Amino acid sequence: SIKAIESSSKEDDTTWLTYWVVYGVFSVAEFFSDTFLYWFPFYYAGKCVFLLWCMAPGRCSGAQLLYQRLIRPCFLKHHRALDAALGALGARA
Repeated sequence: SIKAIESSSKEDDTTWLTYWVVYGVFSVAEFFSDTFLYWFPFYYAGKCVFLLWCMAPGRCSGAQLLYQRLIRPCFLKHHRALDAALGALGARA
């Protein structure tokens, strides 16, 4: 999804690819912290509001904001190492 977002061909799918990247990062983080987070009152209501904010259309989209400020800089910093690791996994498979 990140490769599709960063490609030169921009289509309507960029919005949803961005959402799915943010949702995937959120899901991984939640997997490791869910044991502690579910004890907080209104955790699931807050999670629902967060996901709705991420799906919001236009300039107020949380997914666009999180992707541009957090995920994209981290990806651009480490994309060569990720590509090399995935290439080595593909060769071994």
